[in-house]
Amino acid sequence: MDKQSYFDANRKSWDERVAIHRRDDTKFYDVEQFIAGKDSLSPIEAAEIGDVKGLRIAHLQCHFGLDSISLARRGASVTGLDFSPAAVAEARALAERLGVDAQFVEGNVYDARDLLAGEFDRVYVTWGAINWLPDIALWAKVVASLLKPGGKLYLAETHQTILSLDWVEERIVPRYDWRTPKEAPIVEEVATTYTGAADELANKKTYSWQHPLSDIINGLIAAGLTLNWFREHAALVWPLFPNMKAGEDGLYRLPADHVQLPLAFSLEARKG
Repeated sequence: MDKQSYFDANRKSWDERVAIHRRDDTKFYDVEQFIAGKDSLSPIEAAEIGDVKGLRIAHLQCHFGLDSISLARRGASVTGLDFSPAAVAEARALAERLGVDAQFVEGNVYDARDLLAGEFDRVYVTWGAINWLPDIALWAKVVASLLKPGGKLYLAETHQTILSLDWVEERIVPRYDWRTPKEAPIVEEVATTYTGAADELANKKTYSWQHPLSDIINGLIAAGLTLNWFREHAALVWPLFPNMKAGEDGLYRLPADHVQLPLAFSLEARKG
């Protein structure tokens, strides 16, 4: 298969998930509370993103727009980009319903420079985004091309260390190589989406890639960005493994008696 075939298969899977996520039977996204005014940013990015009032933000791989709209509610002018037409349609409908300054564009993230007009103060990328991309160095160049001089990338993601592991016989064990070749992605077939909804997916097969932290950081440096800060977190916004439990802040952690592992990381990088 070629790269476009991987994207097409993944897009079909995400198109199918949108209606399930928007219906939100399991309250994973807490959509109704969000519509009523609840912020969708987790405590991690909420504490780190800073004041965005008056900023132009490009939100890459925005799904159906909850975080984009949350940033707009904080006073930013937001343009969200996603390759799923179903996600973009839902995002546009929500933005119009809520009357916020958020626009949504359909397209592949690698085409973002051609699809999004102007330069941005921030590029925002979070949670389950870059693992769908085969070329992290090219992604970093796209990010840099979107930023104006002095503009910043904010990235928050699941930690590569934990993504190399899997749940087998009620234990967390190594399963995946730490780096995935572009031409040999991880192939998975999943019956349901990650929200816990019972709906069985017709498009079960997906393709993803592991990117070591060194490849991510060095890709950003090679693209002309300067790392302002880098942080690792012992918490995650979703339960990757069945033994992870949510705390009062809504973040998921490993049990206290389990060996503690880095579950997430975040960083800020500046152009110029």
